This record gives sequence, C-alpha cells and structure tokens, in this order.
Amino acid sequence: MTHAVLPPLIQQMLDPAFYPHPVETPIQLIQTHVSYVLLTGDYAYKVKKTVDFGFLDYSTLAKRRHFCEEELRLNQRGAAMLYLAVLPISQGGDRYQLGGDGEPVEYTVKMRQFPQSALLSQRFERGELTEEMVRRLAIAIADFHQAAETSDYIRTFGSVEQIRASIDENYAQTVDFIGGPQTQQQFDDTQAYTDRFFATETALLQDRVNQGWIRACHGDLHLNNICEWQDQLLLFDCIEFNESFRFVDVMFDIAYIVMDLMVKGKAGLAAAFLSEYVEHTGDWEGLRVLPLYVSRQSYVRGKVLSFLLNDPALDDATRAEVVQKAAPYYTLAWQYPQRPAGQVVLMAGLSGSGKTTTARQLSHRIGAIHLRSDAVRKHLAGVPLHDRGDDSLYTPEMTQRTYDRLVTLGIQVAQAGYSVVLDAKYDRETLRQGAIAQIQAANLGVAIVYCTAPIEVLRSRVQQRTGDIADATLAVLAQQHFEPFTPDEAPLVLTVDTMQPVDPQLEARFSSVG
Repeated sequence: MTHAVLPPLIQQMLDPAFYPHPVETPIQLIQTHVSYVLLTGDYAYKVKKTVDFGFLDYSTLAKRRHFCEEELRLNQRGAAMLYLAVLPISQGGDRYQLGGDGEPVEYTVKMRQFPQSALLSQRFERGELTEEMVRRLAIAIADFHQAAETSDYIRTFGSVEQIRASIDENYAQTVDFIGGPQTQQQFDDTQAYTDRFFATETALLQDRVNQGWIRACHGDLHLNNICEWQDQLLLFDCIEFNESFRFVDVMFDIAYIVMDLMVKGKAGLAAAFLSEYVEHTGDWEGLRVLPLYVSRQSYVRGKVLSFLLNDPALDDATRAEVVQKAAPYYTLAWQYPQRPAGQVVLMAGLSGSGKTTTARQLSHRIGAIHLRSDAVRKHLAGVPLHDRGDDSLYTPEMTQRTYDRLVTLGIQVAQAGYSVVLDAKYDRETLRQGAIAQIQAANLGVAIVYCTAPIEVLRSRVQQRTGDIADATLAVLAQQHFEPFTPDEAPLVLTVDTMQPVDPQLEARFSSVG
C-alpha cells in the first residue's frame, strides 16, 4: 500500500517529527487487517483500524480506546516489559499530536520494539529452536496458565456448544476449497472426527470445565507471537477483542505450538514441549482433548491461508503457492487426531542408572510423552515439583498409588494417539507385571528399556544430581535392589548401557519420527 492512500494520521506517524524521541529512519509500517504498527527503533506504536468484523468491533473511538487498554492490561501477563502505555492522540488543525492536551481523536498502544530475529518463528525457520528452548517455553507457558484467571463465567466458555460453534463454522467456510488445498476425504474425515468427538466425549469436556482448565488464556499463542529477548521468553499479542477466543481450555492455547512444530515434521520437539508442559501443570489428562484443538488450530490456519484464493486478481503462480502453503495444515488437521493408539514403554533401573536421560532421548526419537513417576508422586501429594518430599511421600502405600496412577495415565495418553514412556524404577517384579497386564489388557504395545551402569557410577550420579525433581539420595540408593526379569518379561526388554552412547542402542528397537 502506498503512503498516498493511508489515513492522514498514519501518514504523519511515518514522519520522524511526530515523535518526542529519536527514531530510526525510515519508519517502518506493518499492516494487518485490523491495525497499523509503526516501528520507530526503540518503540513501536499500534493503532487499531476502524473496522467491525462481528467477532471484532473497533468501529468507534470509545471501543478502540477500550480495546487498547485491554491489550495493555492483558499483555502485561506474558510480556510486561514490551507493553508500556496507551497514549491519546489529539489534533490541532491538520496536525496530530502524540499525547497532547487536546480532545483525543485516536489512541495508540506504545510498546518496546524488539528485533524480529528474536521471534521464535524466525528462530525455528533458522533451525535454532532447540529442545532445551522448547522445554523452557513449556515451563513459561505452564506458569502463565497456572496464574491465569478462571471463574464461573469463564468456565461457561468450555461448554460443548461454545467449542463446537467455531469448529462447525470452519467447515461451512471452507467447502469451496475442497479439491484445492484440501481433498474431499480430508474434509469429510476431519468433520466426522469432530462430530464423533462432540457426540462421545461430552463427559471429558465437562471434566475440563469442572477441573478448572478453562481459563483466561492467550488465545493466539503461536510461535510468531512469542519472542526471546533480553533473556526472557515473552508471550505477546494475545486476543483482547473477543472473550470466546481467549476464555478457552489451556490445551487450546498450547495446540498452536504443537501445530507449528508438527507441520514442519518436528514430532520430537513437540513431544519434548508437551512432556515438559504437562509435567509442570499435572494436566496429563488434557492430552486426551488436545487432538481436537490441534486439529482446530491447524484447520483455521489452512482456512485463513485459503481465503487468499478468493482474490480474483491472483495469478496462477501465486495461487499455486497459496495452495502449497495451506495444504499441510489441512493435512495435519486431518491426520493428527486420528492417529492409532501409541505404545507404552516402561523404563527400568536403579536410581542414577540414567533412566531419565535415556527416557528423554527415547521420547524425542519416537515422539512420545515422557511421564515421570517423581512428578506424578509430587502432584498426587500436592508437593511443588522442585521441593524435596518428606518420608510420607515414599511410604509403600504412596509408592503403590504413584505406580497405579502412572500406568492409568500412560494408558489414557496412549489411547489418545501418543506413545508414552513411563519413567520409574520398575525394580520390582510385581510393579512390572501389574503394569504389563493392564497395558496389554488395553490392547496396547508394551516394551521395557532397562538402564544399567556400574554401582560406583550410580553413586556418583546420585550424589552430583542438582536441579532435578528426583529426591533419591545415596541412602535411598543403598536400599534399592533390582529384581531380575522373568522369562515372560525378557522378550520385552532392551538393555541400555548408559556408559555408552544411548541413541544407537535405542535405534536397534525404536524407529525415529524426526
């Protein structure tokens, strides 16, 4: 768009003289369908457009002021260092003034400007989004969700009717794109999946409401709305204009991240992200509803890209490019929620044998959810993950409760289409046999990965362990004894020497998913 057809205010905001501080020239303008963003160097200014799309209404000055203030308030939660103020803009003659004393004619959100290279979307494209970073991101989002508001009113947005309305609308709006970026089978199967989910999983959705997982979330939490800047992960540009987009299941929010990773074939990174997130929140059951939201977010991304095809001025090459960009999202929306049940892998070995390190590598290799007994135990007891538990946490009764919960969660998560790695000692035959029997009764595949290392190495690892949620000490290790595998168990066992590189040993039994 040329500056000649921009509103007079925006034209003046492109002039360095408009600002009471130094700017970098030329001032950059970024436009979306709902706002203008002007990049001046140290600061960015967002002005909302006078538009009304039904789901978003910025049609009056009062509404634009309200939503500027809401944008500031809500984004203080995840990116306080970026969101600075809402400033009035006044007018004298044909000149506009930022923060003047006159009657405001417009409002702008003043933000601290950060380099676009800090966006996680750009880091991902450059191959810089590491497993360590996605784990830190998972913890940041978990903390954000744990602090997010909920109430009786917010929970009403978790009803089947509320969730279903937007999903059904997506199908109605994309019929014309069948035969282009999506196939008839994809359309039919994806719609059939959501119809079936809403028919059969009403109790699950009600559990999400009852358990308080419908919260005032971000609402648009994809990698392009997250940056790492000045050693902080910042969640910015949340939905301020529509409650139904923001008052959602926490799984709705994280589904955006899973979509971004999975559509690029990074199942291992997605597994690491999910494993870390649910460990910190204790919301392993949420993985049962996550496929619905991954499908929804992916379908919406495909839909929004497809809308570009409605432009009659589009040339054939550009049209083909749009179809190529949209198609993977429709494919993910179709495939992700209809994956077959996963396998369950039991880790086994004494404290310090390298189970957790091996389990993480295995989780990344097969795209599995890594489920640690230490986390399950502490969530059951209401003990913060990084606090040391007292003796009551390690009674035989509590240990049995932990292992029972561990295998129940493992089966639920596997039935939702994820492979699962259950990270516990499984040093006693009775614990292993009980888990194997339940897993096989659920018609799921089961394997055992047995980690070994010399006893002096176990002692050294336990003694040097810091910053982990495991509480094992040298005294605890001294009391441990591993009961040998039975002839029935032996065919299930892969023994891993953790003194040697682990991944080549896992490769003998487990194929990588990327």
